[in-house]
Amino acid sequence: MTLSAASLLSDSKLVKTKSYINGQWVGHEKQFPVVNPADQSVLIQVADGDALQTELAVEAAHDALANWRGLTANVRADYLRKWFDLMMAHQDELAMIMTLEQGKPLAEAKGEVKYGASFVEWYAEEGKRIYGDTIPSLGSHQRILVMKQPIGVAAAITPWNFPNSMITRKAAPALAAGCTFVIRPAETTPLSALALAELADQAGIPAGVFNVVVGTDAQAMGEVLTQHPKVAKFSFTGSTGVGKKLMAQCATTVKKFTMELGGNAPFIVFDDADIGAAIEGAIASKYRNAGQTCVCANRFFVQESKVKEFTEKFAQAVASLPMGAGMEPGVEIGPLIHPEAQQQVKQLVEQSVSQGAKVVLGGQPHALGPAFYQPTILSDVTVAMPVAQKEIFGPVAPIIAFKDEADVIAKANDSEFGLAAYFYARDLGRVWRVAEALEYGIVGINEGIISNAAAPFGGVKQSGIGREGSKYGIEDYLETKYLCIGGITD
Repeated sequence: MTLSAASLLSDSKLVKTKSYINGQWVGHEKQFPVVNPADQSVLIQVADGDALQTELAVEAAHDALANWRGLTANVRADYLRKWFDLMMAHQDELAMIMTLEQGKPLAEAKGEVKYGASFVEWYAEEGKRIYGDTIPSLGSHQRILVMKQPIGVAAAITPWNFPNSMITRKAAPALAAGCTFVIRPAETTPLSALALAELADQAGIPAGVFNVVVGTDAQAMGEVLTQHPKVAKFSFTGSTGVGKKLMAQCATTVKKFTMELGGNAPFIVFDDADIGAAIEGAIASKYRNAGQTCVCANRFFVQESKVKEFTEKFAQAVASLPMGAGMEPGVEIGPLIHPEAQQQVKQLVEQSVSQGAKVVLGGQPHALGPAFYQPTILSDVTVAMPVAQKEIFGPVAPIIAFKDEADVIAKANDSEFGLAAYFYARDLGRVWRVAEALEYGIVGINEGIISNAAAPFGGVKQSGIGREGSKYGIEDYLETKYLCIGGITD
């Protein structure tokens, strides 16, 4: 089903304006606006949930837990499969909702919907493969068994940059494992989360199993999700600073938690790289979602002999990228999430230029609107400049020259973050050496897009704890129970 943008908000059954708790749409008279980043217009008003509603959602999830975890993995898989099928059937609507509230180009939004749905499909099957063990006992009178059980109520807080897939990447393994779930999405992009709730309802997922609470009181709602004694597992995707506070709150009840936090991804181009492939990967990594991704390339390290060639060809390619509102045909770079984000990017560029960086392309806010920033390339950048030290979260590519492997590995690892890294090289020995030396949880080798449901996603150092996606991603929603059975022999 395809709707025009103008009719979507008024006609679509997927557009909801209240929290989804225990299978019901619940809201207060108090509301908050959802704004279109492309033109700063108010799209719709949404009921402003609070800490009390968050507590009600946790209680609903707890009440639904016994029945949900008591179902067989096959039955839970059937529910998830129906949810997946509905997401794909409504891919166009979900993408348009996302583009309107988040800003990314429509084609990119459709790609995210497919990516988000892939986690539901993957875990529908992976939930059937939660295996235990038998362990040889030290005594003939005993048998040792290990079983996996759902941890309980799982809660999550998700960001605005991927308002669909960051939810499904957490909810799908939770539900597949037999947990119930409460999500508080970013207040900037609540409509995508509520649309997923509507489809979960249509899929027949029982009341209380999947709950969405939307609201602007992030601190109070977060305190409930991290400190409520009936929440057993908490997951967060967002900044390292906020993540540290949430970890401390989880400690009050010794909760299990997963944290996917900030990044400062190096993108390394060696002298033996395929330059054309490297530029293609650089564009895919850097300019997707206008540079607003935690794994996007943040620092471009190019070997000295290839800096001139790479910079010239990269600038030519980036200059041709169409920019505009996400609903416009052919657009590849949309706005930043809000004008404040544009100003933050502007400040980073200006500070770095004042310290000696040179603007190769762009370098200014775009005339399209207060949330747009020109696709930018900076040369003559040093590792001490702000664009190399901080996570940019915008369409800016700083290029830093390096001498050799040892030089670039030292520079790439000189960061408190360790989420994603990328490098392009064709020498097999170099590929192994560099891949093993980089202190990052994810390494893309001759590849600029590294995320998929079958692979473990997560970082080291201050980029987070735990993994999402793949067979590893379901483990954090399970408890390991050891059974010691005695009296086997007479």
